Amino acid sequence: MSSDKKKVLLIGGTRFSGLYLWKELFQRGHEVVLFNRGKTAAKRLPRESEEDFNKRVANTRVIKGNRQDAEDLKAKLSGESFDVIYDMNGREATDTAPLADIFNGKVEHFVYMSSAGVYKKSLIMPHVEGDAEDVKSRHKGKLETEAYLKQIGIPYTAIRPTYIYGPLNYNPLEEYFFARVTENRPVVIPGHGQHLTGLGHVEDLAIAMAQIIGRDVAKGKVYNIQDEQSVTFEGLAKLCGQAAGISPSDVKVKLYNKNNFDFGEKKAFPLREQHFFCSISEAIKDLDWKPKYNLLDGLKDSYENDFKLKKASGKLSVDFSTDDIVLNG
Repeated sequence: MSSDKKKVLLIGGTRFSGLYLWKELFQRGHEVVLFNRGKTAAKRLPRESEEDFNKRVANTRVIKGNRQDAEDLKAKLSGESFDVIYDMNGREATDTAPLADIFNGKVEHFVYMSSAGVYKKSLIMPHVEGDAEDVKSRHKGKLETEAYLKQIGIPYTAIRPTYIYGPLNYNPLEEYFFARVTENRPVVIPGHGQHLTGLGHVEDLAIAMAQIIGRDVAKGKVYNIQDEQSVTFEGLAKLCGQAAGISPSDVKVKLYNKNNFDFGEKKAFPLREQHFFCSISEAIKDLDWKPKYNLLDGLKDSYENDFKLKKASGKLSVDFSTDDIVLNG
């Protein structure tokens, strides 16, 4: 593996996983250039000093543009050169194709943020790279993007995380559980509560993605990313209580059959009601990587450095209306 410092283009970089990856790449000495709309201010991450944050911002060039406007993308980037590109927010092949076309034949490595949501529901778990994929899933755009990158021959790697969690998560995943256990409310869970799901800490994800640089073995491959272990829905509720300083025995759980209730357009639960977890053995082997967070420590980080601060500042907004439908049913 080459340890050379690279010039890296990061598409996005201002929200959650992109923020953590920007910090990780910068700390490793790479020259990072962001491409985004310039509408979201950079945020200081947990355990990052004000001095280090200001240094990171001051030493990062930002190219403002709209990735969904192919002409704007071409105008802003066709004259640039990069060693590595990270596409963090492409959802459809039409989002990523113009970017890949500009740099095909000119870039050492193109890293695409895909999703483990592309896998077809299976009776055999965990999901491994090469498992059957669901062409009708809501993540089919990710799958089509992977196929396009392979088709055009650009040296690419696709990362397939399960559920990403950690401080600054804009998806109210762990927040769903924290909000209920800290108010002594039952955690309302669909089904039998024993579905196993995989979560991965955002910092571990950033490290895994940064580890791709200089590794030819990763070219043309996809990698699953999550914590080393998985957890049941009921277990996740208990762990969130523990992370918040509440005894697991004091965490109340209410199970229900979702077919018996009408929640309208509201999303009643943040996780898919099925087993959904992956093997990460390929990433461990090829990327010289291993998650540093176990689930409890990761949830403590999210609670202490995000949820608790948000709640104390009055910025937390939680809707318990779907819970109440179940509890009052």
